[in-house]
Amino acid sequence: MSQNKIISGELDGIRQNVIQELQRIYDMQVPANQPVSQEVAAKAAQLSAQIRREVVLYINRRGKVTHIAIGDIQSATLPEIDLRRSNTKLNGFRCIHTHPGGDSRLSRLDISSLKQLRFDLIAALGVEADGGISSVSMGFISNLASSPGDTVVQSIELMGFNEFADLNVTDFIAFLERQFSVTQMHDVAQRKERVLLAGLETKGSEWDIADSLAELVQLAETAGGCVVGQVSQVREKPDAAFFLGKGKVDEIQHLIQETEADVLVLDDELTPAQQRNLEQYLKIKVIDRTALILDIFAQRARSYEGKLQVELAQLRYNLPRLSGQGLVLSRLGGGIGTRGPGETKLEMDKRRIRSRIHDVEKEIETVKANRALQRIRRKKSSIPSVVLIGYTNAGKSTLLNSLSEAGVLAEDKLFATLDPTTRNVKLSNGQEILLTDTVGFIQKLPHHLVAAFRATLEEVKQADLLLHVLDISHPRFRAQSDAVFHVLRELESDSKDIITVCNKVDRLESGDALREKLLKQEHAVAISALTGEGSDDLFAAIEQVLNQRTQIIEMLIPYEASGLVSNLYGFAVVQSVDYQESGIRVKVSVSSEYIKRYHQFIVGEEENNDSISGYDSPG
Repeated sequence: MSQNKIISGELDGIRQNVIQELQRIYDMQVPANQPVSQEVAAKAAQLSAQIRREVVLYINRRGKVTHIAIGDIQSATLPEIDLRRSNTKLNGFRCIHTHPGGDSRLSRLDISSLKQLRFDLIAALGVEADGGISSVSMGFISNLASSPGDTVVQSIELMGFNEFADLNVTDFIAFLERQFSVTQMHDVAQRKERVLLAGLETKGSEWDIADSLAELVQLAETAGGCVVGQVSQVREKPDAAFFLGKGKVDEIQHLIQETEADVLVLDDELTPAQQRNLEQYLKIKVIDRTALILDIFAQRARSYEGKLQVELAQLRYNLPRLSGQGLVLSRLGGGIGTRGPGETKLEMDKRRIRSRIHDVEKEIETVKANRALQRIRRKKSSIPSVVLIGYTNAGKSTLLNSLSEAGVLAEDKLFATLDPTTRNVKLSNGQEILLTDTVGFIQKLPHHLVAAFRATLEEVKQADLLLHVLDISHPRFRAQSDAVFHVLRELESDSKDIITVCNKVDRLESGDALREKLLKQEHAVAISALTGEGSDDLFAAIEQVLNQRTQIIEMLIPYEASGLVSNLYGFAVVQSVDYQESGIRVKVSVSSEYIKRYHQFIVGEEENNDSISGYDSPG
């Protein structure tokens, strides 16, 4: 077979003489201003009727037949073409294909292919059983957008062949291209990307695939996408080349055409090779769950520290993928998976990327040192540090606002909080605590993020008490809790004092058995951060845990050492002060590390009335 006379598609069962007849069409010239010649159309129709399959022809603007393909009885497999032209222009090819059975009306697949591949026009020849052409239907793009989802298509159906053949296609295409809206050509930044989701459930998966995909829908919408469909597959293990099985990938290919999807998001992390293979096969942008979460973080980062940490995570993630970024690198103008502080650096070579990683790591170390100094100052003040942790969207920021009137952004979105916020909160007993809101955790939290955000997550490691905020109304709250403890183990913080804060009880029915069961658990409090229900119980639980870390003592301090009383306010909770004749009697709640400093003034049980004998004056 000649190299430039390839017949592609479904060739099983096709006789060699038919293939040779199809190859002869390559030698037939079509007038440049005519959609298709009578000779070419008649030959394609005759052979289509003979084999009872669709025949597809691509003709360029010079009238040259460049591609010929055979489809099965259901639909033709459209051959790939070079789309190096701008995605705001037509591709320079017209697609002429047959419909065996006589009905020339364009199918959904025809219209989708027209939008996706940006043909000058697409036409279907209705072919009768005897090979005659019953009618012609034509579709064309009347307003071209940079994304298939916004492209406008018009069609003219059931024309006679002569009426179609008389169309001056050169003038027609020139007219169309003059009419295309410049605004729609450059609307990528304004429109929502159409997102198709795919997930794989393997042996030993911790989450049900339906639940995991439901969460992926939330992630995609949080990133600004519009989810147009989802598919899933159960396999023993991921496919080495495509992650999903080849049959499922073919199903996705058809869904892309039907839904006009712009991007495919996989619910697990892909290898660079898998991502590259999927992009080359499907011809759309492909990203994984990790890239999606990184994209959300890039949008949410506000502080210098947050932006640094996101950039570091993006650089580490993209470094092994630079050689195969494919469609992603070609779309640096925007879109899910390509945003963020590090997006302009994706075209660096690997040496410069590594150099930038080194620089960012040094800057983060400086930030980490500054945070450490802040923690040391807080430690010296002896104000207990209480840190909110939990699954993303569990209500941590709402709780912080409820307890402290912090005014922190609280949205019903995943990862609404990225930068940690610390506020002073006074408990019912007058004790002051530092309450810190942190970034939410999630299942399959990218290890790049855990590593990059260690400076921020140090707040968790250094906390005196963790409040694990749990969305008790969520059907997967137990699995979400497991995901949180998985990250805590990574941070070596799972052995800290923890109070489980069962949030959103307002969404449960009164007398709910689950609620009653939770209330009976040790160190568990049922609350509604939104309504304030249970706040007093939470304060009491915090006080109880912190009191276990402290002791209540009474001291009698001589007047000549009265300055020590003032110092107590810096690291203890002063419950009462009584100025007596023999000295200043003070009752305080203080951590054990400070008791030794004041041991000489402590009043013993037998002295609790008014004796201070046995105490020396401060030297």
